[in-house]
Amino acid sequence: MRDSKQDILHFWFSETEPVQWFQKNPDFDQSIRDRFRLAYTMARDGVCDHWASDADGCLALCLVLDQFPRNMFRDSAEAFATDAKALKTARLGIMRGFDQILPVIKRRFLYLPFEHSESMEDQNRAVELFATMRDDDPLGYEYALRHRDVIERFGRFPHRNAVLGRESTADELIYLSQPGAGF
Repeated sequence: MRDSKQDILHFWFSETEPVQWFQKNPDFDQSIRDRFRLAYTMARDGVCDHWASDADGCLALCLVLDQFPRNMFRDSAEAFATDAKALKTARLGIMRGFDQILPVIKRRFLYLPFEHSESMEDQNRAVELFATMRDDDPLGYEYALRHRDVIERFGRFPHRNAVLGRESTADELIYLSQPGAGF
């Protein structure tokens, strides 16, 4: 395979800047598609499951299954297609203590699959996990609270409704019309 877990980690943490990670940028999205589509497909299909046996591999797998699809398939249902697999990987990594040996900037990507879940239980866990890094990553903690608030209010992320073929409620439409709604 051309794309190894180290290629993924080098790209995300050395070739890019944190400001790129959470902004809509068609060129950045295309660069991820161009470089890591094969890695994504293989990870989605279970070919890379063995990566989860060490901290770097688990982190790379979470990136490929959780973060990369949000860039590669922005504004489509496929952006969320591997969320459950990413969450399973994150749970395994945390159970094995991998999060505790990663620096904060990397650890957050083991925690994000919880924040991206539409389960209230996972949202509460995300807040707990990000709270452990609150002093070093206050913005990460703030976003965990914001995500949980949306799930608590609506039981789902309304900004996903259109691409997932879900009908929005009147309350969700009001929320979506507000500046800064969605993630």
